[in-house]
Amino acid sequence: MSKPPAITKEAFRDKLKRAYKSAGRETIEKALLLYYTMRDPKTPTWCKGVITGALAYFISFIDGIPDLTPVLGYTDDLGVMIAAISALAGHITDENKQKAADKAEQIIP
Repeated sequence: MSKPPAITKEAFRDKLKRAYKSAGRETIEKALLLYYTMRDPKTPTWCKGVITGALAYFISFIDGIPDLTPVLGYTDDLGVMIAAISALAGHITDENKQKAADKAEQIIP
């Protein structure tokens, strides 16, 4: 079994650069929300584990629906991220929501 990709700042940034046109704003914003929540020192360890799994799936080349598939490519990634956000909604701060929205605006005007 292969090891999941590392959730480094560089790996995440590279995925966003590759995905921003086809993934859409909602997917990019959800990924950023999870990323900023994961980096927040106040986020509990169990939440960071959930986030790591969701972002590893987003970054990974192994996908339920290949990301290059027109229209459907990122729906599975978005679904995984929405599930993660739902599971830890009480730990997502307004500050992290704003950071994600601002960064998404920079990436996809």
